Amino acid sequence: MQYDISNQAKLPTRFGDFFTMSFREYLADSTTREHLVVFTQHLSETPLVRIHSECLTGDVFGSQKCDCGNELALAMEKIAQSDDGGMLIYLRQEGRGIGLFNKINAYALQDEGYDTVEANQKLGFDGDMRSYEIVGEIFKHFNITQINLLTNNPRKIHALEPYAKVVRHSIITPCNPHNKAYLEVKKQKLGHLL
Repeated sequence: MQYDISNQAKLPTRFGDFFTMSFREYLADSTTREHLVVFTQHLSETPLVRIHSECLTGDVFGSQKCDCGNELALAMEKIAQSDDGGMLIYLRQEGRGIGLFNKINAYALQDEGYDTVEANQKLGFDGDMRSYEIVGEIFKHFNITQINLLTNNPRKIHALEPYAKVVRHSIITPCNPHNKAYLEVKKQKLGHLL
């Protein structure tokens, strides 16, 4: 795997003071993806980690169709307060890896009654197309071999096990009338522990 690493910079946020770096991943099709790592100054032997895939609609615009924005904010709060320090790895894998354009098309299908998995499949994609190989390189860079992982997704735990010893910590945010069915699909079809 080929990648570049940016310089390190300070990142003061409403959650606390962090540092940040970007990892530019070179993909097989000659394109790149730029991921962000936000981390505390102190990282213990077992830091609190959130692997968060980009969700522009939820993270930036506060969409209530999903739980992404709320999970991102809660993860940042927990990492800022953790005695073990921590890290948020923000992966540029919008829409479970299908991209923003296709995600909006999937949203339109959801408006017609398809669930999130069915919509992706109707567009010709798998239910989840994300990759976590760059996370292994990020862990190597920071000498991380074990983590307390903020996730509800057993598939993510399994995907990260080649790179670190994983202990799961749940990250539950309130549901609302717009994402209730979405969360049920995540639980029933994607195996999330909600």
